[in-house]
Amino acid sequence: MKKSVSDRKGSSKKRILVLYYSQTGQLEQAVRSMLSPLEECPTVELVYENLQPKIPYPFPWPIIDFMDVFPESVYMDPPEMVPVGFDPDSHFDLVILAYQVWFLSPSLPVTGFLKSGAARVLKGRPVITFIACRNMWLTAQEKMKASLKSLGATLIDNVVLIDQGPAWSTFITTPRWLLTGKRGRFWRVFPPAGVAPGDIARAVRFGRALADSLDKLESAPGKPLLWGLGAVKVNPRFIAGEKIAHRGFSLWGRFFRMIGKQGNRLRRSLLVLYLLFLFCMITVMLPISIVVRALAQPFIRKRLQEGVLRLEEPSGSSTERMARYL
Repeated sequence: MKKSVSDRKGSSKKRILVLYYSQTGQLEQAVRSMLSPLEECPTVELVYENLQPKIPYPFPWPIIDFMDVFPESVYMDPPEMVPVGFDPDSHFDLVILAYQVWFLSPSLPVTGFLKSGAARVLKGRPVITFIACRNMWLTAQEKMKASLKSLGATLIDNVVLIDQGPAWSTFITTPRWLLTGKRGRFWRVFPPAGVAPGDIARAVRFGRALADSLDKLESAPGKPLLWGLGAVKVNPRFIAGEKIAHRGFSLWGRFFRMIGKQGNRLRRSLLVLYLLFLFCMITVMLPISIVVRALAQPFIRKRLQEGVLRLEEPSGSSTERMARYL
């Protein structure tokens, strides 16, 4: 889908390509909130592209179908994609790539784009990544960084919006939303699933900052434009947990890929057993890991701080420009 702002005769526009795949609609809502200040800017042309796999992924998602994409998500095996509606050989001044996180990896439709011929549009371009997810996105973004580097793109900013609930509650509310389509508060204990509406609305600050900074794409190429806006905040408690979880995903993912492709009956049956195993492991290991982290933190504090700073690059978590753009 394409949206262009009418041009004044003789003026020079900045062309921005916005790539996204939004299974529930939340991600699209969030990225459009972010870019709303640019919608009527006469010197900007926004081109939106909804990345679509040839075989759509359902929502709500039956649990066995959800688990059946686990191995391919982890190993970034691309699905067949519907051809994009823009010309991959045309020029864009900036690309915004908005994605969800599936099994600690970029969602498969985004992987499908990154490994398609259309991804050549990213070569030599500055890219801003935009994530809306539960709370664990570090591994997915590391994979995204590697993909962008291999495509010759330059990551200049990263924006992350996470679920509004505490981690213990999102362990219940996110799967409930994904599998049933119900995201509201329930049992007077669990908050609504997904990114809070206020956080989505406040994403407008990034669009306002972009509107003020687009000239820096040429005057200061490769430099962040969204610094000082609280674009991304890394929770150090998730760093080790994600590494351990991804090692397990890689091991089991390789096993399931060896059994057969998506839809294989034996593979689907064993994935159900793996899901039960995974649930038991999480419920048993999570309390233990919390205690271990608390005991180890005084000895690894410096290393953790260094890891946090690296993972928060390039935009960072500082907030000195928040007041100006909110």
